[in-house]
Amino acid sequence: MKKFRYAFNLGWLLFGMAATPGLHASPPGLSHEAKHGQDLFARNCAHCHGDDGRGDEGPDLHNLKKSDARITKFVTQGIKGEMPAFGAKLNDADVKALIAFLRTLKD
Repeated sequence: MKKFRYAFNLGWLLFGMAATPGLHASPPGLSHEAKHGQDLFARNCAHCHGDDGRGDEGPDLHNLKKSDARITKFVTQGIKGEMPAFGAKLNDADVKALIAFLRTLKD
């Protein structure tokens, strides 16, 4: 019975992973830094900006025109009443990696 339960749970886990490719698939040619940023995005940003960054509760992040400095300020300090601050959670290298990933989001 334990083997069946294990196989059943493993099956659901694999099904869930296959059903959410946006969280696991990397665009071809993504740098190591951008891949790290993609992982950070999936864990910290996707619940508001959508798995693909096209927006949900938060805005679409494709084709960002804002400077790296401006994006860094939004990420670290947040936007009052709109977006939480992540400055205490993400270090400078994490923010840089996140921006590297965001720069790969093109229409």
